[in-house]
Amino acid sequence: MPELQEETDPDGVDYGWVMQTTFVLTIVLGAPTVAGLSLFYTLPTWEARVSFAVRVGAIVWIVTALVAYWLARKRV
Repeated sequence: MPELQEETDPDGVDYGWVMQTTFVLTIVLGAPTVAGLSLFYTLPTWEARVSFAVRVGAIVWIVTALVAYWLARKRV
């Protein structure tokens, strides 16, 4: 049986770092952002609350992902 040869490409964006950073920062920044912004809106039902959290959370997620990717590209 031939030996397994694993190769990595050290050049380029570290997508693992981008994904981990996006995950952590989205939770750390997203939860307080959603909570803070929800103070200015009337959210009478759970459906309205969930919808609001998803919409704001999606914006936080995409901005965080783009910034993390930009930082990773800048470091290369």
